[in-house]
Amino acid sequence: MPVRAVVRAFSELCVTVGTVIVLFVVYLLYWTGIRAEAAVDSGINRLAEQWAAEPVEAGAQEPESESEQEAEQEAEPYRDGRPFAVMYIPRFGAGWAKPVLENTEASTLKKGLGRYPGSDRLGAKGNFAVAGHRRTHGDPFKDFPRLRPGDAVVVQDGTTWYTYRIERRPYRTLPTDTGVVAALPRPLNQDAAPFTEPGRYLTLTTCEPEWGSSHRLIAWARLDATQPVTEGKPAALRD
Repeated sequence: MPVRAVVRAFSELCVTVGTVIVLFVVYLLYWTGIRAEAAVDSGINRLAEQWAAEPVEAGAQEPESESEQEAEQEAEPYRDGRPFAVMYIPRFGAGWAKPVLENTEASTLKKGLGRYPGSDRLGAKGNFAVAGHRRTHGDPFKDFPRLRPGDAVVVQDGTTWYTYRIERRPYRTLPTDTGVVAALPRPLNQDAAPFTEPGRYLTLTTCEPEWGSSHRLIAWARLDATQPVTEGKPAALRD
């Protein structure tokens, strides 16, 4: 085969590969974001309609008796793959709001944030653990490293606003460090343990580095306040 033909074939191959790479990047950066934003809006709108038609029962409010604790445990389970709450993180911007769905499967995290199966209920004693993408699918946790102690993470389920406060800056660890989402979080690095006794906690997790998944970033928060949605937005969302 003449050298010129070989060069031409190689050049065409390079152009084809380059085009495929560009299209793939466009898909990751733009198309998945467009689809995610549509899914997020749909999830939040669906919840608003659901809550207006069939208000859910009031959530956990620091139960004082065994009967109240039992009621917490016997509450209707979240529906797999379906949204059940909306999360707001003012640090990420005034308009940042994402639905929280049940489970952390890939198909679920394309629609918003996902609750770790087996973690505790929103507002309940234990650890309400939630995962979200750092990049792609709307970049929900793109600004995760900006979280600082005292930052508010507000979640509402149709009846109650739950305001959690971040305890410390995000903690970097390995995907195998599953103790970070335990009822009483216990990371592999014991010096990083955020709490010393049971309480009402929230754990947020995402991938690290920004465009990879070799590690995880973890943010822990403690329940600071609750109020009925009938009283309007909590102070953390009015500031």
